[in-house]
Amino acid sequence: MRHETTPAELRGRHAPPSMKVVILAGGRGTRLGRETETKPKPMAEIGDKPILWHIMKHYAHYGFKDFILCLGYRGEVIRRYFLDYLTANCDFTISLADTRLEFHNRDRNLDWNVTLVDTGLDAMTGARVKRIERYVDSERFMLTYGDGVADLNLHELLRFHKAHGAIGTVTGIQPSSRFGELKVKGNRITQFREKVHFRTSYVNGGFFVFSRKFFDYLEDDDSCVLEKKPLEQLAADGQMMVHKHCGFWQCVDTIRDLEYLNGLWIQNAAPWKVWK
Repeated sequence: MRHETTPAELRGRHAPPSMKVVILAGGRGTRLGRETETKPKPMAEIGDKPILWHIMKHYAHYGFKDFILCLGYRGEVIRRYFLDYLTANCDFTISLADTRLEFHNRDRNLDWNVTLVDTGLDAMTGARVKRIERYVDSERFMLTYGDGVADLNLHELLRFHKAHGAIGTVTGIQPSSRFGELKVKGNRITQFREKVHFRTSYVNGGFFVFSRKFFDYLEDDDSCVLEKKPLEQLAADGQMMVHKHCGFWQCVDTIRDLEYLNGLWIQNAAPWKVWK
């Protein structure tokens, strides 16, 4: 069921302006074949916009507009996308005398701050997050993958995280067994296991919230995988909770996944489109 956002939520009252949203955007996406030969996986398009844009629009809808993008493979494509964003999406007048630009139909709601960080070509997910630590100046931060969309209510996620007091929260979803298994007692994660090969009740759907203490679990080494030692240890320490999401969630692992999301978008039936 799609959440109906209240006027207060639309104004972002519950979203601290300084709270950072970290998005892992450095993956190669080899299973997408030709789609990612010249661009990183988060730049594969749904409609005429990258998956990354859809994810950021989701967060911005709830008032979270301060982004940190962890770049790696073909990071220059994402850099160029944001550098050229206004000229590519707006009518504009250019003064050839001094190259001054005047934009005529700019989207005034697109007031995002985007920090783009080179976190290494071959770095694993944990290393990428560790390398953006210096840009996180808030007590808490959000983190997600650059290839998954959902109709998740991010205000409810944050309220849940604040209420339980543990270091980390992961959104648990119920798709196939290709993703990390969460063993849950109540709302507390007792064990985190990545990519088990049987169906389970809740799996890792991304859309994390962490306190800054989580950086102590990470290592600045290319081999540090977020879903291995860091999250396994966090769960073993009793410091990881699950926010159960029974609504829509879908990641893009294959061309078929991408075609499925494009079909929903074309039919104007995309559940993750919570914005107007």
